[in-house]
Amino acid sequence: MEKSKNRKVSVIIPTYNRAAMLKEAVDSVLAQDYPNFELIVIDDGSTDSTPKILNTYQDDVTVIRRNNLGVSRARNAGIRAASGQFIAFLDSDDLWLPQKLSNQVEFFNLNPEALICQTEEIWIRNSVRVNPKKRHKKVSGMIFEPSLELCLVSPSAVMMQRSLFETVGLFDESLPACEDYDLWLRISCRYPIHLIDTPLIIKRGGHVDQLSRLPGLDKFRIQSIINIIESNLLSPVQFNAAVQALNEKCAIYAAGCRKRGRRDEATHYKELSKKYMLKLRS
Repeated sequence: MEKSKNRKVSVIIPTYNRAAMLKEAVDSVLAQDYPNFELIVIDDGSTDSTPKILNTYQDDVTVIRRNNLGVSRARNAGIRAASGQFIAFLDSDDLWLPQKLSNQVEFFNLNPEALICQTEEIWIRNSVRVNPKKRHKKVSGMIFEPSLELCLVSPSAVMMQRSLFETVGLFDESLPACEDYDLWLRISCRYPIHLIDTPLIIKRGGHVDQLSRLPGLDKFRIQSIINIIESNLLSPVQFNAAVQALNEKCAIYAAGCRKRGRRDEATHYKELSKKYMLKLRS
């Protein structure tokens, strides 16, 4: 029984040219008070001093080096190489508090039916602590509908049963961004995403290389919503909520296209919205 409570966690850090922040992220994993974990870092073609930093850890870290193929493929490579029953992700610009893994493993021990959970987080923007807005408040349970508006799950806060990927699939490698949003929709339409209401990660933002700062991210969220609409996984209520969310995002994205003179693209997303609004279920 004791052995089952000490199940192995595979921690996966994808990184690309973040030498200035990577060491702190790795050190925050190695400082965990939960002993049974492996740390896999996927160096996605870094050209800075990332390889040199990772070499200093020797056997404490498994390093997978590959060409720069994007965060989805990097995370998937880590999942395929993982040997733990649980998978946990850490973005290379974030940090964990020392009790992060132990709290989540204990949650799974107490809730054996659970497949995925996340923790609360502390937000740091440009080295200053900030409070998330009300719309970013995390919720627990069946969170599909509120997750459609914006991503309510943080990769760095998540731990999940490895077996869950066998059901929902891996990260979509065709998406250069919002790949996590896509995965959480595939999970949350079927399973509860539980919340440990304790901040156990430090989420750092404001730096110029954040994927979340890329322009036009709604384009990839729109594709993710279309994918889940076409998946035949949704209940009628979920289906209608997804179509309404698609309509709103298409309108916002099309307005941005028109503002920038991309009229054909604006027309495409307007027509896309009309196509799916006709599919609303009574």
